[in-house]
Amino acid sequence: MKSEEREILKGLQNKRTKEAAFVQLISMYKKPLYGHVRSMTGNHTDADDALQNALVKAWKYIDGFKGDSALYTWMYRIATNEAITLINKRSKMKVVDMDEGHQKGMATDGPSGDEIQRKLKEAIDTLPDKQRQVFEMKYFSEMKYEEIASITGTSIGGLKASYFHAVRKIEEFLSSS
Repeated sequence: MKSEEREILKGLQNKRTKEAAFVQLISMYKKPLYGHVRSMTGNHTDADDALQNALVKAWKYIDGFKGDSALYTWMYRIATNEAITLINKRSKMKVVDMDEGHQKGMATDGPSGDEIQRKLKEAIDTLPDKQRQVFEMKYFSEMKYEEIASITGTSIGGLKASYFHAVRKIEEFLSSS
């Protein structure tokens, strides 16, 4: 655990400084957590909702934090779970992105950045949940396998296999389209 995290944890354990310490914790980790959740959800609105839900849960359960992992890892796990919950809820509602139809009709000399991003998102969306989660944490958030293992409760060997299979499936999807 970083020394800065240790200081925040001390502040969280004191009723008089708990709120200020939590605000400090949020300011320290809001951007990386948002980036991770955004890569999972694919849009700002859903990422914002998932992150807000995660921060509320973190505040609600901060007294139960035992220190077995780093605060960042604990918050990352909460944010990941909130993003997955939101994604599952949205997929059940089968919401269609209206902008997708407009983007397809545009002619260019080659694929635009948006088109490439859309194809990559489509490829990632075809992955099983576990592979998608591992791929996004490793590729977009540039997390180490040890961190991902701590968050997901999966062995490093299992994570490496999931990432390998995810990359292979994405490559196959992109080469066939």
